[in-house]
Amino acid sequence: MAIPANGYPRTAARSPRVQVVETTDSTNADVVAAVAADPAGWPHLSALVTDDQRAGRGRLDRSWTAAPGTALAVSVVVDASTVPLALRGWIPLAAGAAMTRAVRRQLHGHGGTAELKWPNDVLVEGGKICGILAEAVPGTFDTVVVGAGINTRMTRAELPVTTATSFAAMGADCDDDELLADYLEHLDATLSRLSSGDVERVHRDIEELCATVGREVTVSLPDGTSVQGRASGLADDGRLVVESGTIRTTVSAGDVVHVR
Repeated sequence: MAIPANGYPRTAARSPRVQVVETTDSTNADVVAAVAADPAGWPHLSALVTDDQRAGRGRLDRSWTAAPGTALAVSVVVDASTVPLALRGWIPLAAGAAMTRAVRRQLHGHGGTAELKWPNDVLVEGGKICGILAEAVPGTFDTVVVGAGINTRMTRAELPVTTATSFAAMGADCDDDELLADYLEHLDATLSRLSSGDVERVHRDIEELCATVGREVTVSLPDGTSVQGRASGLADDGRLVVESGTIRTTVSAGDVVHVR
């Protein structure tokens, strides 16, 4: 990895451990294994970073790859032990909201607005710039690893699909250290609110960032069925509420397409 000359000082100020690797198959797989082997060595908000991830994983077991140097992959350890069980469904959304805010700051002055697509993709003008995957460390309900892949220096020709975008494709520079530091700051703040039980503010703040709310959507569910209707809001546990006529469906997992 082309490590910045001055390292990641802002990120290090927000995290107890920032480990940078030149290349890896999956930052999430690495951190899950590392935490399982040495929990004390990877405290809350510890992070593993690379710009050369060879076999990244997305939601629904999708693979995620990018040419070396064109995308930033980071996995962060979340100590969920202080978050009530009923509120832990907000953790992936908290990560998506935190990254949305961090991307917005990077785009200041370049045009385009970052928004959250339920549950935790980050879009800029409808194009996906970041995907997030949260997974629990096996054997514990209290530690979650949140991985994010951000398209930083991909040219338009390098974008994997027409629905993707990147900072470079928009003509914007990305300060990786500032991006990660902002991400950790916002993530930590939202997790602290969940721990204190302030779910009303978390609910309100994330719903305001969520471009899915208020849209007509089609949601492909894990069992192969789908739900169509208007995404009217988020439930108290972070699930997506979809209404079609008098039918109201609450979705906990699925692939969302914004119809209009």
